[in-house]
Amino acid sequence: MEETDREAVATAVQRVAGMLQRPDQLDKVEQYRRREARKKASVEARLKAAIQSQLDGVRTGLSQLHNALNDVKDIQQSLADVSKDWRQSINTIENLKDVKDAVVQHSQLAAAVENLKNIFSVPEIVRETQDLIEQGEFLQAHRKLMDLECSRDGLMYEQYRMDSKNTHDMTLIRLYFGDMEKLSEELGKQLWMVLQRSLVTVRRDPTLLVSVVRIIEREEKIDRRMLDRKKQTGFIPSGRPKKWKEKMFNILDRTVTTRIEGTQADTRESDKMWLVRHLEIIRKYVLDDLLVAKNLMVQCFPPHYDIFKKLLTMYHQALSTRMQELASEDLEANEIVSLLTWVLNTYTSAEMMGNLELAPEVDINTLQPLISQNVVSDLLDTYMSTLTSNIIAWLRKALETDKKDWIKETEPEADQDGFYQTTLPAIVFQMFEQNLQVAAQINDDLKTKVLLLCLQQMNSFLSRYKDEAQLYKEEHLRNRQHPHCYVQYMIAVINNCQTFKESIVSLKRKYLKNETDEGVSMCQPSMDMILDTIAKDGCSSLLDEVFLDLEPHLSELMTKKWLMGSNAVDTICVTVEDYFNDFAKIKKPYKEKMTVEAHRRVVVEYIKAIMQKRISFKNAEERKEGAERMIKEAEQFRFLFRKLASGFGEDTDGHCDTIVAIAEVIKLTDPSLLYLEVSTLVSKYPDIRDDHIAALLTVRGDASRDMKQTIIETLEQGPTQINPNYVPIFKDITVPSLNVTKLLK
Repeated sequence: MEETDREAVATAVQRVAGMLQRPDQLDKVEQYRRREARKKASVEARLKAAIQSQLDGVRTGLSQLHNALNDVKDIQQSLADVSKDWRQSINTIENLKDVKDAVVQHSQLAAAVENLKNIFSVPEIVRETQDLIEQGEFLQAHRKLMDLECSRDGLMYEQYRMDSKNTHDMTLIRLYFGDMEKLSEELGKQLWMVLQRSLVTVRRDPTLLVSVVRIIEREEKIDRRMLDRKKQTGFIPSGRPKKWKEKMFNILDRTVTTRIEGTQADTRESDKMWLVRHLEIIRKYVLDDLLVAKNLMVQCFPPHYDIFKKLLTMYHQALSTRMQELASEDLEANEIVSLLTWVLNTYTSAEMMGNLELAPEVDINTLQPLISQNVVSDLLDTYMSTLTSNIIAWLRKALETDKKDWIKETEPEADQDGFYQTTLPAIVFQMFEQNLQVAAQINDDLKTKVLLLCLQQMNSFLSRYKDEAQLYKEEHLRNRQHPHCYVQYMIAVINNCQTFKESIVSLKRKYLKNETDEGVSMCQPSMDMILDTIAKDGCSSLLDEVFLDLEPHLSELMTKKWLMGSNAVDTICVTVEDYFNDFAKIKKPYKEKMTVEAHRRVVVEYIKAIMQKRISFKNAEERKEGAERMIKEAEQFRFLFRKLASGFGEDTDGHCDTIVAIAEVIKLTDPSLLYLEVSTLVSKYPDIRDDHIAALLTVRGDASRDMKQTIIETLEQGPTQINPNYVPIFKDITVPSLNVTKLLK
């Protein structure tokens, strides 16, 4: 306790010393004492409440433990009573053993009497069942077969219960009902024959197919019942489980495989178009079969069989196996094209799995490929490998040629609209056109693959183009006098990005029928992103060029020289306008963004000059003069960028309004309204920070230390609601490394 008291006293002394560092703070001693008293009272109240809550919890816990102890004692007494009753009943249970044996014997005799009639009539029922099978009356035949099996199974079960080790009697019963097992096999063969012709049967006699399914469903129920009895007694009749449902699906699977394989009528020696004919016959057969399955067969099977989905899987697997076999053969070039066209396009097209009549049960997006991508790649290697290497070499050569143009002493060529450009886009897409025209003469699918290859290589090429443009910029920054036409060729690079975009869209529109092709749709966003990045970096580098020239004039802003009448802003406006006369050769989408960005950067640089506290106004007259000059210069910027943005429809006045809003704070003559003016500024620009406000008040020059502290602390406490459409402008503006506390001093 003494140690704790010493630590408490030391802490208190430290806090009091922190509060009373200056003489003027002695006036607030009473205020500090009352504040500490309130804190102490609050802590004591919370401590008492916490202790009371703990005591209530302990009291409740003790009460529940007492109740649990009483319940345990009651349960212990009940268990003792049950144990006593169980010991007294053991002798009674042993005395009932004779009765139990009599019950078992009675049950066996009752089963024998019950089946006696059936036992004597087995030969007659077998003959009737055989006749019904031959007549095609499968349901009635199966009903009699079930009666025979029931009699046999009942006898065998009773014999098993009486003497499970007596194999002689079991064998005798099995031999007596031997013809019944042959009937079961014969009936099964007839059912499998119907299922093999199910697609024909369902059109001619759907009732027959329904009867077959009903018989199989009955057998499944009997199998389940026998398996349940086996779990209880250990006995299962001979021939069970039959698993006819599993056999049914195996038969259907083999039928589908045989149907696919049997469609090849010709060989390469007899007909050069053998593969085309073979694939067309498969397409027609599969589509017809699936339509019959969807419209007719599903009505003949219970819903839980999900027969259409299972048949679809069987056909898909059989087709996949057949396509793998064909792909493994020594195919000629035109045969490779035919096979891949069928596998990649025809199979999922409206002519086959994409047929509207199969929807929505068949979703082509969920179908697995018929052959693996590795096999596809192997088949295409012969045709595509040479083309790929050629395209890469051509693109590399075209880029090297274009790079040589970048360092020329003459300006680049302009198109019919006067926009700078180089010959790179024309060379690249002329080469693509030539290869696509050759591919189109072979096959649409191969044409699409060549287009995809071109776009993929274009993607890689654009990455290299981006790197070369960046190196071009870095080389220029090392020596701004070289290359001589850097600005013009950077404009041409930016314009090339738009030309590439338009050419890609034109190429796809001309050579691609299906705009949703997965490979192409994956390439397009990536290429657009790279092109936008190249153009954005190019525009940024041009603006960097502008602001490198503006640096001396920007450094004059908000200085004594500026206040005395500098023409820095006039020079800035003239320089920007002069550069943008060259930038007029940039195509519209990028020029619009560049104009907006230039406007924002000019305003940001102006605000940075304010926040760097290069000047501190001495009196109201200087503040008024400086504020009016700021407003005038904001209007100069506004006029300039309205002129530059004419025809764009862009509203960029908001940037200049920021300068005007800051000027209003500086211009304010009544210091008592300063908080209101600053709070208005903060509400308009919620990303403004404390150091921005402190720097602004420092520039004003008349805000006392207490006033600065009061304004900043009050604004920190107030809620800030940010407009979702607000574009931050103060976020990137830093104040020189002087913290707010020092600024306040």
